[in-house]
Amino acid sequence: MNLAVKRRLPHVAAALGLLVLLYPLAWLLATSLKPADEVLTSLDLWPGKLEWSNYTTALEGVSGISVGRLLGNTVLIATGAVIGNVLSCSLAAYAFARLRFRMRGVMFGFMVATLMLPHHVVLIPQYIVFNQLGMVDTYWPLILPKFLATEAFFVFLIVQFMRGLPRELEESARIDGCGPFRTYWSITLPLSRPALITTAIFTFIWTWNDFFTQMIYLFAPEKFTITLALRSFVDTSSMSAYGPMFAMSVISVLPIVLFFFVFQRYLVQGMATSGLKG
Repeated sequence: MNLAVKRRLPHVAAALGLLVLLYPLAWLLATSLKPADEVLTSLDLWPGKLEWSNYTTALEGVSGISVGRLLGNTVLIATGAVIGNVLSCSLAAYAFARLRFRMRGVMFGFMVATLMLPHHVVLIPQYIVFNQLGMVDTYWPLILPKFLATEAFFVFLIVQFMRGLPRELEESARIDGCGPFRTYWSITLPLSRPALITTAIFTFIWTWNDFFTQMIYLFAPEKFTITLALRSFVDTSSMSAYGPMFAMSVISVLPIVLFFFVFQRYLVQGMATSGLKG
């Protein structure tokens, strides 16, 4: 085997792997254009007849709620979650990484230990608290916890990044009269941009794709997100509207794909220079 062939082998393997990864998306797109009778009966990837009416039906939404309203609800929740996680997790990370206080190590270890705690363990206590506060069937249970630094993964991520920042900058700021909060806001936070961008990207994607938590707290159709609308679309349309259901799936996936293409450079940069480096 000559040298040129050896050099091309990794590229060929990467291309084959890419085709395998992209096949589900291609199948989803093709199925969204199939007539209802071809979805379960035809094995061909590309439909024999393009059924554009699937998207017309999907854009009408569910329960009288348009897709634009559903996407707006999802964007509102995702944006609030991003702002909350970036602010609260960076504050908590700054305290663990740069400040000295009693039992800091114990509290940090306890915080990291919560990563192994299943979400379902705290679900019922949280629901009881929000129900007593009258926040059920509102967006508050989905956004408010993000402002309380409840995401230990992101706190750990930012802590590890902040520990690598030079302390001389903070010492200079302290000599100039800056307190801890001013140092955090003016010096540490701008320097932690890669970790903050990583936190924002993952928070947005995870919140957008969330189904279980939104199903627990949201009841009114006008407050539904796009993921909840998919379930409702199937319930209301039964088994005769697979095409529109997959069309709505494409609509729900499209913003995430566009979001990833726009911010993939920052995502790679953040993962390469943030807390995963140890």
